[in-house]
Amino acid sequence: MANETRTTTRTVPDVQSGLPATQVSLSRVGVTGVEKVISVRDNGNSNLFYAEMECFVDLEPRQAGVHMSRFEEIVGEAIDEVVLGEAFKAEVLAAHVAEKVRERQHGRRAEVSLTARYPEIATTPESGIDTQEIYVLYGTAVAAENGTRTLTGVQAQGMTACPCAQGMVEGLSRERLAAEGFDDEQIDKIVAAVPIATHNQRGIGTLHIGRPDGDAAWIEAPELLRIVESSMSSEIYELMKRPDEMAVVVKAHENPRFVEDVVREMIRQVVEKYPDLPDDAFVMARQENLETIHRLNVVAERYGTLGELRAELASGNHSAHHVSMREWLDSAGS
Repeated sequence: MANETRTTTRTVPDVQSGLPATQVSLSRVGVTGVEKVISVRDNGNSNLFYAEMECFVDLEPRQAGVHMSRFEEIVGEAIDEVVLGEAFKAEVLAAHVAEKVRERQHGRRAEVSLTARYPEIATTPESGIDTQEIYVLYGTAVAAENGTRTLTGVQAQGMTACPCAQGMVEGLSRERLAAEGFDDEQIDKIVAAVPIATHNQRGIGTLHIGRPDGDAAWIEAPELLRIVESSMSSEIYELMKRPDEMAVVVKAHENPRFVEDVVREMIRQVVEKYPDLPDDAFVMARQENLETIHRLNVVAERYGTLGELRAELASGNHSAHHVSMREWLDSAGS
């Protein structure tokens, strides 16, 4: 007689769905550091994106915990359903994951943020060499019972030249030219013709635009990258020949900007670029300059609704309140 194997099936209690000892709701429960490599087929080519995600859902007072394994399942499903075979849109994937998290975890609201690094080919200004540049994409979504709100974001690096030091160097140059016997008219011509030295910084610019619930307008990440780079004194490149280096340095010194100037230029371009976006769309511009003659970095930010920014640009009056990204996201579905 053959040996018989008996299997005992045990029922595992769903501890997460039980009652907690202290019954109070939690604002966010979830996972961070979810890493994925996403393959996107675009025009027959396969592009790889390294992405890191955070997924959160609120928790009812009478539920002990969330099902952590479901976050990983949902992310994998969303990548297969939304991204493969399409141009990569970080906010679309974030929105799809957030909606699935809210549904599967039985929450009132869920929030997902995604950070992806991807390569893009840029052409240097003088030699025309193709060089691979790495950019950062951000996608954020909040899914609530009445709708989903998304943020599209980018980050790029560039160069800024300091106007203040340049002004002082120009003053010194004028004094020395006068001491050498040049008259005022000659000095003006020389200063206008010759690039004036100043110290410069490598800048990191970040720009987010948020679409209100139900808004169908697409925000293209390459357009935002162009706004960020063009708001600085000059673009920079990973690989450059000597003519490219000279072109970048001259352009930056002919277009000096403070960290504050860069943020204001980003805001101006966004307002002009997107006249059809509603007033309750959100904008956040941030610039960090890595200083070369100081042991510190400098940062400038501006955030608020597009309506606030349009009104300020039209009137020059300071808005009483600047809506923060947290406030704008938390109003999803309201």
